Amino acid sequence: MNLPLSQLSVTLDGAFLSAQIQQLYTELETQQLLFRPHCWLSNEWCTPEGMPGIAVPFYLAHPRLTQLEMGQMLEVEGGIPEWCMQTLRHEAGHAVKNTDRRLRRRQQVFGRSTNLHPKHYSPRPYSRSSVRHLGVWYAQSHPAEDFAETFAVWLTPDSAWADRYQGWSVLKQLQYGDGLMEGLSAVPPKVVTSEESDPLHELKKTLREHYERKRMHYGVERPSLYDPDLKRLFSHAPADADYMSAATFLSRFRKEVRRKVAAWIGEYQYTIDQVLARIIHEGSWRKRADAMRDGHAEP
Repeated sequence: MNLPLSQLSVTLDGAFLSAQIQQLYTELETQQLLFRPHCWLSNEWCTPEGMPGIAVPFYLAHPRLTQLEMGQMLEVEGGIPEWCMQTLRHEAGHAVKNTDRRLRRRQQVFGRSTNLHPKHYSPRPYSRSSVRHLGVWYAQSHPAEDFAETFAVWLTPDSAWADRYQGWSVLKQLQYGDGLMEGLSAVPPKVVTSEESDPLHELKKTLREHYERKRMHYGVERPSLYDPDLKRLFSHAPADADYMSAATFLSRFRKEVRRKVAAWIGEYQYTIDQVLARIIHEGSWRKRADAMRDGHAEP
């Protein structure tokens, strides 16, 4: 854990990543696109603004690092082939946007991608105005993500997007993207650079520092926006002796609850686990406080 990221001595040449990146290139070739986003290892998934390339997280470059990521964050973003390909297609959408200078029409269809990304957004689960690809209706979070998600759906082999989204308002965005890509068919990209942002070999922080910051970022040190809603659903009254307390229930089914809630709302399992730990702790403390008040427990 005290090893700096720059000394990990891993590359993209491992069996897992090399196969996924080659699959992306094959899919682009199938669509007759000459564009090939260059990839490099960094600390997270990212396509920097203006760069036609993709930063891939280092933990996908070696099985031991993948296990470390799982141990530290309770999940591995892009750690299975399907999830990795979904993410690569999404990032390729950002990268191909960075090679295209035709902003006006794209902004008319998707909105202004120069707007700041919001820290939080309220997804509309039943909306038909955006595609569904990475989950949690991520296309709704920002115009740039909307374009990237639309590109990813368009690029996915056998996605049958024209049939799948028939009757949806988002179909016009897919049709625009299809026309845009047809115009780029066999055309050399206008932006060509192998520039990298935060490459792994330049990152001096240690694995310990990296995960401390990452856990802090995905932790629960932020306002509890849903507390008022939860208080409407759950009582503060002491649990009936015939029923399991919330803290006991969550302790027993913590792993399953963590996994399912994270999958549904799109948060890191680590974040959900922190919330569950707090609920379990506060529930146990409250139960003991009630018992002390009633004279059934020692302080």
